[in-house]
Amino acid sequence: MSRIWLDLVLILLVLTLLILQYSMFCRLQKLLRSQLIGRSMCKLIFFSAKTGANRLAGGLFKGKTLVYSDLKHVVLRILPKYIPEAEENAILVSSHIDSVFSTGGAGDCSSCVGVMLELARGISQWAHGFRNGVIFLFNTGEEEGLNGAHSFITQHPWRNTIRFAIDLEAMGVGGKSSIFQTSQSWGVETYANVAKYPSGQIVSQDLFLSGAIKSATDFQVYKEIAGLPGLDFAFIDSSAVYHTKNDMLKLLKPGSLQHLGENMLAFLLHAARSPDLYKMAVGSDDGKERNKPIYFDVLGMYMIVYPQHLASMLSNSVILQALLLWTTSLVMGGYPGVISFVLSFVCIILMWLLSLGLSVLVAFIIPLISSSPVPYIANPWLVAGLFGAPAVLGAIGGQHIGFLFLQKHLRKVISKRMENLSITQKENLVKWEAERWVFKSGLIQWLILLFIGNFYKVGSSYLALVWLVSPSFAYGLMEATLSPVRPPKQLKITTLFLGLTVPVLLSSGVVIKLVGTITGSLVRFDRNPGSTPEWLGNVILAAFIASIVCLMLVYLLSYVHISDIKGSIMLSVCALMVLTLIAIATGFFPTFTEDVARTVNVVHVVETNRGSAQSQEPSSYISLFSFTPGSLVEESVRLKDEGFECGRKNTLDFVSFTVKYGCLSFKDTDAGWSKSEIPSLDVESDSSADSRITRVLVDTKHSKRWSLAINTELISDFSFEVDSEELVPTGEKSSVDGRHIIQFAGGKNSPTRFHFNLIWRKNGTHQNNLESSPLLLKLRTDVNRVTPKVARVLEKLPRWCSLFGKSTSPYTLAFLTSLSADF
Repeated sequence: MSRIWLDLVLILLVLTLLILQYSMFCRLQKLLRSQLIGRSMCKLIFFSAKTGANRLAGGLFKGKTLVYSDLKHVVLRILPKYIPEAEENAILVSSHIDSVFSTGGAGDCSSCVGVMLELARGISQWAHGFRNGVIFLFNTGEEEGLNGAHSFITQHPWRNTIRFAIDLEAMGVGGKSSIFQTSQSWGVETYANVAKYPSGQIVSQDLFLSGAIKSATDFQVYKEIAGLPGLDFAFIDSSAVYHTKNDMLKLLKPGSLQHLGENMLAFLLHAARSPDLYKMAVGSDDGKERNKPIYFDVLGMYMIVYPQHLASMLSNSVILQALLLWTTSLVMGGYPGVISFVLSFVCIILMWLLSLGLSVLVAFIIPLISSSPVPYIANPWLVAGLFGAPAVLGAIGGQHIGFLFLQKHLRKVISKRMENLSITQKENLVKWEAERWVFKSGLIQWLILLFIGNFYKVGSSYLALVWLVSPSFAYGLMEATLSPVRPPKQLKITTLFLGLTVPVLLSSGVVIKLVGTITGSLVRFDRNPGSTPEWLGNVILAAFIASIVCLMLVYLLSYVHISDIKGSIMLSVCALMVLTLIAIATGFFPTFTEDVARTVNVVHVVETNRGSAQSQEPSSYISLFSFTPGSLVEESVRLKDEGFECGRKNTLDFVSFTVKYGCLSFKDTDAGWSKSEIPSLDVESDSSADSRITRVLVDTKHSKRWSLAINTELISDFSFEVDSEELVPTGEKSSVDGRHIIQFAGGKNSPTRFHFNLIWRKNGTHQNNLESSPLLLKLRTDVNRVTPKVARVLEKLPRWCSLFGKSTSPYTLAFLTSLSADF
């Protein structure tokens, strides 16, 4: 009996323990929910975009219509739990999870996605104090023409709640994540105030918007289509790996992700708590040019932001004061002073001419002595010897020639004005006076640049302002006198340090980053392989470096002409240039490495033409080409058994670009594809009532990625139908080089049959009796498959070669089909 009671007691104890454990578990679960979820309402959805058309007007998209279908996005919205109005005002943080076929996309843009996931985790724990929601968009289709952002901002029901957009991008695998685009002041001012390590340059924005950098980001969609204000971030160090196999995790710099994450977390926490986000983000600037923000960081620690109207006011004030001072100085100096002014300006002109001339001359020489026209890609520091050294040599030489003419004039003036002095004293005065005029001539060139930048409202003209004001202040404080009677003295070193410290601190980082970006972009410089001269990229880089030398060293060089080290400097610079040229001529430094590869694309092409008589039998061949300047001799040597012939004999039209130099092989190209995959262009009707209209059925078979060129010299307009629904109506459409291009990219459930209604021009009907008929349509369909021949070629290529992917480039298997105008 006692044993039964003992068992009952034990059972009760066990039940009590279980109840206590369950109670503790429930309380712990409640605590966790209050920490992670109770403070916020998190909603995660998978958004599937329907078929749409993206017709952006500017940048890379002129003359194009981008069509998409079956895109899948991941969208996360975080709202404060007890503030329902926050649902109507949201901040969008966007990046893309897709990548091009040629890379793993560690930098572009898995790094951004990783940062966004960590931001979402952190944001969800602090949402209890938010006044606004935060939406994280992980979109696809960015690499095919910003389709993901377009589909979200035009189709998703949350699109109307977004008040501010942030886009995260990468064009490399390291460096600071900096603002390079913004559309109004509130966002960049808030970022400057709260970010731990703010980074951004209006210089980058000016270059990007000018088209000098051939790229586009989702921010263009948010700004152009939705009219949203926002910020666009990217890191760009090691940009040579962009869209190649080397955009991989082992080369990615963790510090870049940490930098982006810390800055963005601080910004989002502040912006999400703002009680009037809508008024500040959308209504503060009213789209006025005068309020465009001018922004730049100081050593990545502080950021200065001010509006365009303040920049204009400062520039106007400095320009007027400079003109007043120069006018006063010239009036007091009389005729000799005017001549000295003119001769000092001649020093500047000669400096530019010889600096540009020598560096550009080297740019022309490099392709003649090196196996590659861009032998510095893997070792960017070589540009210091190749282009920096001749630029400095030319700047010193050109300025010194003008200095000698200036001395000759001043010698006459001083001899008449100070007859009682000894010859040695007169010579010293001549040298010192000439030195001062050369120093002041540097102010003239920066004054001219400031005037031009201020006239055209160029944000980057803040650099001209700094390079003019700081040396002017130093010279006025340490050296200047308005009395022409007072004899000149030698310039003080203190003047140089005082005048150049601030400008160098503000400019050096920008210059280094720009030189690195230009150097890295030469890997993909030839957008139509073989269409640009091999020396062109070198000339652009040489001219840029020479310009930097002339602008930034103009004050320093004025100290050189009367010093004893002038000869040593010129000899050292010559030696550096010669040694660097010898190094690249002998191949001492490799042009490319496994980590910095040359872009070489290998495409198995199946081509057919559908004309009036009968369709041609398909022609199959392998095309080998490179977006990197230079010949394919070394690559073709390794492929000598594959039957490649290289040259410019056969121009290959890939619809979205043209290969004018490349290698072709017709050997063993029948395997890996079938005739059933060849797309078709079938004319269903051709009526000529009021105007000639041709209806064409496009069947891409299994391909979900294709490009179609429409001959706009024959066709004035068209409409585009998908599943009997008009997706692109008739209306004004732009063209480039006589073509309008349709680019389509979609998911696995995308349609493959489309209809075009082509409206001919009045004089566009082609006569059938001509020997050759122009193409009406040309279609390229892409298949992401490696055929046996392509596999062999890829295996034999050097390890420093990489496929390169972009929205216009084909996969490793492409079908070309054309329809003649005399169908």
